[in-house]
Amino acid sequence: MVSISILNLTKRFARQTVLNQVSLEIEQGELFFLLGPSGCGKTTLLRHIAGFYEPDSGQIFFGPHDVTNVPPHERHTGMMFQSYALWPHLNVNENVAFGLEERSVPKSEIDHMVRDALEMVQLDGLGKRRIAQLSGGQQQRVALARALVIRPQVFLLDEPLSNLDAKLRLEMRSEIRRLCKQFGLTGIYVTHDREEALAMGDRLAVMDGGKIMQVGSPMEVYRHPANQMVAEFMGETNLIPGTVGRPCSREGLHDVETAAGVIRGRPSGDDFIPVQGQQVLLSIRPEALTFGLVGDTPNRFFGHVASATYLGSTVQYQMECAGGVTLKMSELNPMFLREPDGEQLRMMVSTRDVVILRR
Repeated sequence: MVSISILNLTKRFARQTVLNQVSLEIEQGELFFLLGPSGCGKTTLLRHIAGFYEPDSGQIFFGPHDVTNVPPHERHTGMMFQSYALWPHLNVNENVAFGLEERSVPKSEIDHMVRDALEMVQLDGLGKRRIAQLSGGQQQRVALARALVIRPQVFLLDEPLSNLDAKLRLEMRSEIRRLCKQFGLTGIYVTHDREEALAMGDRLAVMDGGKIMQVGSPMEVYRHPANQMVAEFMGETNLIPGTVGRPCSREGLHDVETAAGVIRGRPSGDDFIPVQGQQVLLSIRPEALTFGLVGDTPNRFFGHVASATYLGSTVQYQMECAGGVTLKMSELNPMFLREPDGEQLRMMVSTRDVVILRR
């Protein structure tokens, strides 16, 4: 178990800056996610931590040790790839043992460690199987055993579940988190799947354009996005432009004048204090809107259903409101479906669910 410090890391490929002064602190024993759209720099950052790339500038520390120029095999990291990277000509035991043999571990110890690793990932008894005889989920577990058998200080995962079906992804999410916590591993997990990050991570960093946009717990980042990019990437949201009005009597809240009326909300962070006349964006998650009564809020919208999509556990509505504002709204456990019949309906949202973003 080791902490990781990344200080002002910069990497360029030709004229493109892929990492731009990235600094990050990852605590020991933490399952930390690097999240962002394709091309944002998350895999490049992971490969620097693994030692596959050398930065143009900046440093990487494992605990107190500077590993910026330490080769990969001396960093005590285990890695799982998107493609599994298993050897098809070797059986399960031989695939799992590969990293131990490279480290010149005695044969007697290898057999014991491989057996333990396969038991750990619930593949005991399958050591003699060829890789082609395994299901996708079993192959994923072999890759997991191979990464863990070397007993790494740091466990690196590069979109390891993207090739699995939905059911297997859910199973492996729980398995990976369980093993990381059971063995006290510091895990760094790259994905573009926000659900994986929200479900598994202790903390996460959202990246875009080679920079860190925001770092925090899954709930912090989802409920308190730092900017428009984070708000949109972390899930569906309604973005409403507006102008900050006069100071609000409620501490920490601000009134914003919009086409749909005055909406009261809270700033996206402690470092942002909106001032009167400032142009801003309001972020409201669809599930925060309700047809029910919300106490202690002035935030009311009136509009009609433009479309309704029934999804079983939820209904997704498109609501046409005053001033040409369209709102996405999700209703959980619907008892009936509201049809697009032109009837004016009232919606409400709590002030704590309206986030004011810089524009």
